[in-house]
Amino acid sequence: MYDLVILWDWVAFAVRWLHVITAMAWIGASFFFIALDLGLKPAPNMPKGAHGEEWQVHGGGFYHIQKYLVAPENMPEHLIWHKWQSYITWVSGAALLMIVYWVGGELFLLDPTKADLALWQGILISGGSLTLGWLAYDQLCKSKLGESPTILMLLLFVILVAMSWGYNQIFTGRAALLHLGAFTASIMTGNVFFQIMPNQRIVVADLKAGRTPDAKYGKIAKLRSTHNNYLTLPVVFLMLSNHYPLAFATEYAWIIASLIFLTGVTIRHYFNTMHATGKGPTWTWLITAILMIVIAWLSTVPAMETYEESEARALTPYEEKYASADTFEEAYYAVVGNCSMCHAREPSWEGLHWPPKGVVLETEADVARHAKQIYLQAGRTHAMPPPNAIQMEPEARQQIIAWVREVNATN
Repeated sequence: MYDLVILWDWVAFAVRWLHVITAMAWIGASFFFIALDLGLKPAPNMPKGAHGEEWQVHGGGFYHIQKYLVAPENMPEHLIWHKWQSYITWVSGAALLMIVYWVGGELFLLDPTKADLALWQGILISGGSLTLGWLAYDQLCKSKLGESPTILMLLLFVILVAMSWGYNQIFTGRAALLHLGAFTASIMTGNVFFQIMPNQRIVVADLKAGRTPDAKYGKIAKLRSTHNNYLTLPVVFLMLSNHYPLAFATEYAWIIASLIFLTGVTIRHYFNTMHATGKGPTWTWLITAILMIVIAWLSTVPAMETYEESEARALTPYEEKYASADTFEEAYYAVVGNCSMCHAREPSWEGLHWPPKGVVLETEADVARHAKQIYLQAGRTHAMPPPNAIQMEPEARQQIIAWVREVNATN
């Protein structure tokens, strides 16, 4: 029966796959239209109302693109709306967050060394912060600050830094950075769903009815689109960060995440300027390089629980459930004997300075806490340990399988 966890892992894989595909489509469309918009040039004999045009070649054909600041004289009946990439990216991302960080919250969401929270409390903070974050951001944009884009962007950065710090005080390192990415992505999709698309529909309806659209709708869309433009690259980093403990498993992970937002600004400024003028400011790359050097330096400060702290700390209910099994002792020695040379607080394997994926398997609490991962990685599959590192005996794998199955057969 416990092999249902394998099916559940495939569900998570399928949702992650969908999330990555739609995110690629969304980001690709966004970058394409930014480059297109900034590269438009005036030309003779353009139709009435046309602002600029651009010729492109791709796939053996030529594309002649024209942009109208308001609309052509004859409004086409069929318009392609670039919205579903954003919507499905957010929906699939929300589903993945629930699968990994809500259902698997005792392992991936909560960090008992930071805050003593029940799983339901962690889930409430997770979902509530994303919802309230969007509402607060939306109100700021609708306030008088919306007329001062630079000040608003600086305030948004301050909010993101505060959220980065706050998440890091409650959640695991992985969950903290992931939630900061989800927080930012929710702002981006909220901009599309609640502001950009509804306002664009109003403009289209006015044009079809022969009315002159209010210029405020274009102003709103430009503000929100600008935010999305500069937030895209940091979101990609944060979504990838859970694979790299140097990003999330350090004391200053929240500062690392904050600095990444600044690199997003410098990189996007370079490309935005290049698309508009043909040449980007090279100083942005110097600033980006300096920021990345600072980030790399900050990543060398450890933040994980020490061996002595893990030994002394009382087990959480989740850890106790797995550590109290009759078969735990055999499984524990199987894991420590085959995995701890790499998955240690100070790995003994040459060239490793951090445990892979930030997973530590030394104390009983460590092993109990990562039971399901161990079951999938070293029990049901041979993903771990790497065959060129150590040849794990079949008996050791069977001990792991028997241990996890015993626990779940009694629950």
